[in-house]
Amino acid sequence: MVFQPSGRRGTFDIGTPLLDAARALGVYLESVCGGRGICGKCQCSVSEGQFAKEGLTSAAGHLAPATDKESRYAELRGLASDRRLSCQAEILGDLVIDVPTEAQTNRQIVRKRAEIRHIDPDPAVRLVTVRVEEPDMETPRGDADRLREALEAASGLTGLRFDPPLLAKVQTVLRKGQWQVTAALYDDAGEPPLVIGLWPGEKTTAYGLAVDIGSTTIAAHLCDLTTGRTVSSAGTSNPQIRFGEDLMSRVSYVQMNPARLPDLTRTVREAINAIVGKLVADVGASRSDVLNATFVGNPVMHHLFLGIDPTELGGAPFALAVSDALTLPARDLALELAPGARVYMLPCIAGHVGADAAAATLAEAPGKGEALMLLVDIGTNAEIVLGNRDRLLAASSPTGPAFEGAEITCGQRAAPGAIERIRIDRVTLEPRFKVIGLDEWSDEPGFAEKVDQVGVTGICGSGIIEAVAEMYLCGLVNEDGVIDGAMAERTSRIVPNGRTYSYVIANDGIAITITQTDIRSIQLAKAALYAGVKLLSDKLGNPPIDRIRLAGAFGSYIDPMYAMVIGLIPDCDLDAVSGVGNAAGTGARMALLSRKHRREVEEIVRGIEKIETALEPDFQAHFVNAMALPNKTDPFKKLRAAVALPEPKGGGEGTDGGRRRRRRG
Repeated sequence: MVFQPSGRRGTFDIGTPLLDAARALGVYLESVCGGRGICGKCQCSVSEGQFAKEGLTSAAGHLAPATDKESRYAELRGLASDRRLSCQAEILGDLVIDVPTEAQTNRQIVRKRAEIRHIDPDPAVRLVTVRVEEPDMETPRGDADRLREALEAASGLTGLRFDPPLLAKVQTVLRKGQWQVTAALYDDAGEPPLVIGLWPGEKTTAYGLAVDIGSTTIAAHLCDLTTGRTVSSAGTSNPQIRFGEDLMSRVSYVQMNPARLPDLTRTVREAINAIVGKLVADVGASRSDVLNATFVGNPVMHHLFLGIDPTELGGAPFALAVSDALTLPARDLALELAPGARVYMLPCIAGHVGADAAAATLAEAPGKGEALMLLVDIGTNAEIVLGNRDRLLAASSPTGPAFEGAEITCGQRAAPGAIERIRIDRVTLEPRFKVIGLDEWSDEPGFAEKVDQVGVTGICGSGIIEAVAEMYLCGLVNEDGVIDGAMAERTSRIVPNGRTYSYVIANDGIAITITQTDIRSIQLAKAALYAGVKLLSDKLGNPPIDRIRLAGAFGSYIDPMYAMVIGLIPDCDLDAVSGVGNAAGTGARMALLSRKHRREVEEIVRGIEKIETALEPDFQAHFVNAMALPNKTDPFKKLRAAVALPEPKGGGEGTDGGRRRRRRG
């Protein structure tokens, strides 16, 4: 069975309560009543359908029928039809369990703040206040017609139209405002301007929404359209995780369960509506004050948000249903904004290089300078842009969810209690680490007293990168990624694990280990990304890279040195490598606040050369070389000048835990 959104999975006996299974896997569900079916804090639901990646079919019938305690709870306090109490529900078969946000004691931290960026406001929406002549018998002109003429005179626009639902409100608003009204005018992309909002009297504030829909997290920023200031930001986990951890898992889910496509669309829209409610409450506004919105996301998220079947993106030629920028009424997308609000969808670059990569490219502007810049947004699908003002190329690589903690034995997404930093002493081989939620490292005073506040529950992406790099730097792992079993003579933290070995980081309560399989998962993920970068570099003649920008929440929280040590990113001066935060969100805000930036991103996308890694014959060779730490063929001279890398040990193959195989005679 699999628990989402943590991605933890395991096998349990028939009749095991869900709560026991969750605790065995380190999935923390709140249970105030101690499993007596009274508090209702441990609610969860079954995600139904066929899950190809997990090789299972999940169904509500794979849980035992509701117990008397559950029925009693539902009668007294109410329980949604799709919810079960995990302390009462017993396992009867394969399951994918969705843990609702409110039931998670260790919630994922959404690290997508609004980066500081000055944006000169020139939004597509502006407010215009006018006074309209009252009707009289001598001039039998309609109220809406006189209002339109007054708005055209005040704004300088011609051909102004009304959003049809507003026509029924014109007379009421005019009379309530005693013939003074404020209109919201939408004017963008050469289309006839449109009246999308109307209020009695004078209104001076209008808001816009910029949203980055990631496969794991959703981040949204509320902006004042007049000043350009970001007034509030919020984020949440993407609830589509219950249908699949990575993009291709969700595509596969839709392929195998086509009737469930509306569920994926509804789920993400509901999450966005919930964020909007929080954002407007933060500033004392209402949903009707939000008049414009911009959205970015990878192609699969883009299509699912629009309600488009993404299955064509699951195989060559990876055809997008639509790639150009779109302007749509928010009401057509079931978004709870102003009734006439408009949504601008930024364009996608290619089948697996989406509007988020386009927005990040707009924000970081690699195409404007002479320096060769590599821009990478590291997620379940890494999006890569390389070039300068002479030439700009883009590609994607299927890194999978390993960097976010999935497919890692003790992996988890970034949440309180997750190890995010680790150092290993070169002599004693003892680790020290830092967990999310505490300022102290594990060997510092105060850690032992405070650690019970969050626990040590697993290891997140940045911690996994550092753990593998540190194990390599101190000789626990060789250049082929094999844990050296001989090091067990020097430290008790190297322990046998079948035919391989593991490294024990912590063993207080939940054991936190790095296994040989974990290292292989990281090697596969980093090799896929590096091979994609190499393909783009090949197209440019393999010039030295001057700057590397790591975008996205994960990219901003990994240490560039450790990323380079394992060969996740190519060789470069370390001081020229930096995280740029949520660059996709910054690009979305730029497009929200400036029509000039909308035209700019549309032009960028038209000019980028798209490289499909799956069709490139050299991808496999680059991938194989990139499996080594940091790389089998690339010398990484700049890294070696800054960091003492181990000399190659050689000979450590596969699953023998680092022992050399004897040659056959």
